[in-house]
Amino acid sequence: MAASVFDSALYGGLFSPGEAGRLFSDSAEIRAMLLVEGALAKVQGEHGVIPELSAAAISRAAMEVQIDPAAMAEATSSNGVSVPALVAAFRAAMQAPEHAQYVHWGATSQDIQDSALILRLRQALVLIEADLHAMLSALAGLAETHADLPMPARTYGQHATPTSFGAVAAGWGDPLLGLLAELPGLRADCLIVSLSGAAGTAGALGPKAPALRAGLAAALGLADPGRTWHVDRTPVLRLADWLVRVCLALGKLGEDCTELVQTGIGEITLGGAGGSSTMPQKQNPVSPSVLLALARQANALRSALGSAATPKHQRDGAAWFTEWLCLPQIVLGTAAAAQTAATLCSGLAPHTDAMAAALESGLGMIHAEALSFALAAQMPRPEAQAAIKRLCHEALAETTPLGALAARDFPDLDTGAIFDPARQMGQAPAEARRFAKAARACAAPPP
Repeated sequence: MAASVFDSALYGGLFSPGEAGRLFSDSAEIRAMLLVEGALAKVQGEHGVIPELSAAAISRAAMEVQIDPAAMAEATSSNGVSVPALVAAFRAAMQAPEHAQYVHWGATSQDIQDSALILRLRQALVLIEADLHAMLSALAGLAETHADLPMPARTYGQHATPTSFGAVAAGWGDPLLGLLAELPGLRADCLIVSLSGAAGTAGALGPKAPALRAGLAAALGLADPGRTWHVDRTPVLRLADWLVRVCLALGKLGEDCTELVQTGIGEITLGGAGGSSTMPQKQNPVSPSVLLALARQANALRSALGSAATPKHQRDGAAWFTEWLCLPQIVLGTAAAAQTAATLCSGLAPHTDAMAAALESGLGMIHAEALSFALAAQMPRPEAQAAIKRLCHEALAETTPLGALAARDFPDLDTGAIFDPARQMGQAPAEARRFAKAARACAAPPP
C-alpha cells in the first residue's frame, strides 16, 4: 500500500485530488514561502525597514530562483522546520550578499510557513468550491427532472413511506448549499496573514509591526488578523472543520448510492462502475465507496488535528508537526471527494422500474401510515393506529395486500388515493423543486 494514495502512481487515479494535489508538494510549499518572503521584503522596503534597493532585489529574486527541496532536507531534519534552510538557500541563490542579508528580516519561521499555508488553502478552497458547484448543478437537474418520481423512503433500512427521487437528490445537495454559504465568512475570518516574530511579540519589527503586517496582508491578498495567532489554531481548525463537513456530506451520498445499487434494490444506476477480478456479472460501486472511505478518514483526522490545538507556551513543535501530518490529508481527501462526487452525480440516474417494483412489494404496507391518518378522520387516532396495525399483521399472515384488506373493512375510505404512491409523497416534490431553484441560484463565482 502506498504511504499516501493521493500521489501514488498506482492509487492516484482512484483517490485523485486533481489540481489540489499540486498545492501540497514540496515545490509548491517552497514556492509559496518564497512568495511570502518576497512580499515581506517589498513591504519592508516601502516602510523604510530595509533598503528599498534590497527589497526590490529580494522581491524579484523570490519570483525567479529555483530551490531544490532535497538540498534542504538535512537542515530541515536537524532544525525541525524548513524555513532556516530555505532562507539560507535563498540567500545563496541571490548571489548578492549586500541585499540577501535583509531576507526574512524580523520574521520567524512560523510567520512564513503559516502565511504560505494559508495561500495554498485559499487556492484549495477555490478548486473544491468549483467541484461542489458542478455537483450541485447535476443534483439540481436530477431533483427537478425527477421531483414527481415516487420511490420508497427507508428508515432503519426498511421501507417507510413514499418519497420522490428528486427529494432524495435534494437531500444530497442541501448540505452543500449551507456549506457554500459559509465560505465568504470563512474566507474573511480565516484566510489571514501571520507576521509576529519569534515569540509572537513582533519585537524585531519595532513600532511599524502592525503596519508591516497589514501591508503584507494586502500584498498577498489575505486578511490582516490584527493580532498574533501562532498558538491560536482556530483559523486552521475552522477551515479544516469545513473541509471535513464537506467530506461527510459527500460520504452520505456515497453511503446512499452504495445501498441503492445493491442486489435486491438496484434503484439507481451510476453511469460507470468497477468490475470484479473473478465475477464478471458484478459492477461495483467504486466511486461511492471512495466517498465513504474519504469521509471516514477525514473525520478521524479531524480528531487528531484538534489535539494539535493546545500547543505549549508560544510554540510547540509536537503540536505543529501534528498539524503538518493531518491537515494536508484532510485537504487532499476533500478535494478528491469533491472531484469524485461531481463526476458521480453527472452520471447518476434512477432505475424507474425497480423503484416502481419496490413500491408495489411488501403487500402495500409502505402506505400504512397514510392509511392510519385517513382512518383517524373517522375515529380517534390511537384506535385508528391499532386497527391498521391489526390489518398489517393479517396482511403478513395471509399474504394479502393491505389495500385489499382496507377496502374490505373500510369501504368508505378512498383506498385508490391512499395506495397511490404518486399521491402519497407529501412535500417531497416541493422539496425537490425548492432545492433545484436554490442550487441554480447558488451560482459559481467567477474564476
